[in-house]
Amino acid sequence: MNTRGLLDQLLKSGQDMLQNKAGGTQNKASGGALGGLLGGNGGSGGLGSLLSGAGGGALAAGAMGLLLGNKKARKVGGKVAVYGGLAALGVIAYKAYGNWQAQQGSAPKTEPQTLDRLPAAQVEQHSQAILKALVAAAKADGHIDQRERELIEGEFTKLDNDQELQHWLHAELNKPLDPSDVARAASTPEMAAEMYIASVMLVDEESFMEKSYLDELARQLKLEPGLKAELEKQVRQAAL
Repeated sequence: MNTRGLLDQLLKSGQDMLQNKAGGTQNKASGGALGGLLGGNGGSGGLGSLLSGAGGGALAAGAMGLLLGNKKARKVGGKVAVYGGLAALGVIAYKAYGNWQAQQGSAPKTEPQTLDRLPAAQVEQHSQAILKALVAAAKADGHIDQRERELIEGEFTKLDNDQELQHWLHAELNKPLDPSDVARAASTPEMAAEMYIASVMLVDEESFMEKSYLDELARQLKLEPGLKAELEKQVRQAAL
């Protein structure tokens, strides 16, 4: 399963989301979570009219918009845009680690091995864990129903027709939200930090349900309180 390229497209899709949302907001009264940003009435016609003839960036923006739902997508589109792709997420994690270690007054025993500093095989492992975290974070507000799951899977198929990836995505979208299951994908502290950053990037912290999910995820990832706070700080600063 190759998730690196797909995840990179998703993380780069924020600019397309921002460019498309202006026209989409005219239609926000219809279509619920799929209206507004994604255009039209929230059905395949509205989505198709937005993405017809579009490049991969707009397709990724459509997939990300479906994952997030209309309201949240408009809110976090700017956050997504600042990351500039997968490597940038690793840079944020690396910086957070450095600041946290400095606050503790201790020199790092080893340099943090974030995904911007790893060989391709390990980047793929990190990518799968981060994509798992993104899908879970998108479900944290409870907006994804059966119809929306089908639309999301359809958009991901347009981005990448890897059958193994499609089966994996189907399973992740349909399983109950479980922070402990998400956290088990983190095999290194750096991976845990990257997964948490991606989750913070996607949740609406003004939502009690989503904030509760984020706090439980941090607990399951066994993030030190100081590191958790620094990771959140770096997301906020990057989004300014």
